[in-house]
Amino acid sequence: MELRGNVWLTIDGQKLGGQDRVALLAAVAAEGSITAAAKAVGMSYKGAWDAIEAMNNLAGEPLVERAAGGKGGGGTRLTQRGSQLVENFRKIDEEHQRFVAHLSAQSHALADDFLLIQRMKMKTSARNQFSGKVVALKHGAVNDEVVLEIVGGQKLVATITRDSSEGLGLDVGVEAFALIKASSVIVATELGDVKLSARNRLTGKVSRVLPGAVNTEVTIELPGGGTIAAIVTKDSGESLGLEVGTEASAIFKASSVIIGTPA
Repeated sequence: MELRGNVWLTIDGQKLGGQDRVALLAAVAAEGSITAAAKAVGMSYKGAWDAIEAMNNLAGEPLVERAAGGKGGGGTRLTQRGSQLVENFRKIDEEHQRFVAHLSAQSHALADDFLLIQRMKMKTSARNQFSGKVVALKHGAVNDEVVLEIVGGQKLVATITRDSSEGLGLDVGVEAFALIKASSVIVATELGDVKLSARNRLTGKVSRVLPGAVNTEVTIELPGGGTIAAIVTKDSGESLGLEVGTEASAIFKASSVIIGTPA
């Protein structure tokens, strides 16, 4: 990715000029003629005069004036203020280009942060959102199995239709995100070597417990800094002895995971 940018000047919110208009002023200084200057910068004669008149009005004093003599007889020239504007704009533009070049050299990091900001702006009813990268993709006749590596190196497994997989452009190495509703997450403690049909099991320690009249929201902190939230009944939370510091596992089916890709 490469960053680019332009500079323009405004007066009271009105655009005085950018590179195109300043180039026109510079051409007037070089050619001594509106006709020749317009041709040099690829503008129509009328467009050039409209631009000059607008700049003269916004600047509060003439930037271009008619002159006796010059190419083909009477011509036009820049006033002292017009010449100063061209010179100062060029200095500003040079500094701006150096600034943009400096940012462009860091474009890869900027792109990563831009994607992060876009993800943070995303609104969804799903309580759990994970971003990561596809590390495995198994195609089936109807459904595909997607394995996403998330924060801490942990992996999520999702089952989605093959049409959805193709529509999202999923492939190994593609950036993607996973959404899991808190109500789809089962919380368990002391599972040991118990085997489960659910494909996903994330283990960590309870970091927050918010009991309600009927349900309790439980947040489990995962290795690597991620968290996952679950909604369980108040009775279940009490019977499991859920409290901050308790080791617990979040269990959910692959079919409960929604996969998306950044726009």
